[in-house]
Amino acid sequence: MTVGRVAALGERSRVTGWALAGAVVLVADDAETVRRLWQGLPDGIDLVILTAAAAEALEAAPAAPAAPAAPGGRRPLTAVMPP
Repeated sequence: MTVGRVAALGERSRVTGWALAGAVVLVADDAETVRRLWQGLPDGIDLVILTAAAAEALEAAPAAPAAPAAPGGRRPLTAVMPP
């Protein structure tokens, strides 16, 4: 079984520390950037940790984007950081 990678998506001040744990850090300080990075998640990401603001940006999207398919047709799991 191959273990996928973890990504942290959201404001710089909330996600940079995740790099120390080996996560792919995706800095997005505005809703448009959150949606763009979400649509372009790197291959092999199986878990996305979202800041509360990033989660709100995805929920507020006019046509909320679906998670890109992970290898094997699976979708990445998401977890939202507490505010």
